[in-house]
Amino acid sequence: MNINWGAFLLGAAAGAAGAVIAQQNLSKTTYVSAEKALKEVKEAFKSEGPIDGSWIKMKPEPLKKAGMDKMVYKGGVSRTIGQEREQFEFVADSRTGTIMDVYKTY
Repeated sequence: MNINWGAFLLGAAAGAAGAVIAQQNLSKTTYVSAEKALKEVKEAFKSEGPIDGSWIKMKPEPLKKAGMDKMVYKGGVSRTIGQEREQFEFVADSRTGTIMDVYKTY
């Protein structure tokens, strides 16, 4: 069995280089900060009145829904309207900070 070591080493080097380039491209995925996403949500809620509190998960998590495959931040906002306390949860796109969904919790 004759092994062409030159071709083998060339193939291995090309494979390793491709893996390094792919890893670099994947690590370039940029996210807005969780704080910026939360600020966007709070601004939207403040247009309807004051808020009492808010929270956000600092690490983006995957969301697969209706053909979408995105990384998102999840969080919540609470406010008091009259005597009633309202609580909402939200989903925000981790790349843009755009609010994707808001729903009232009971």
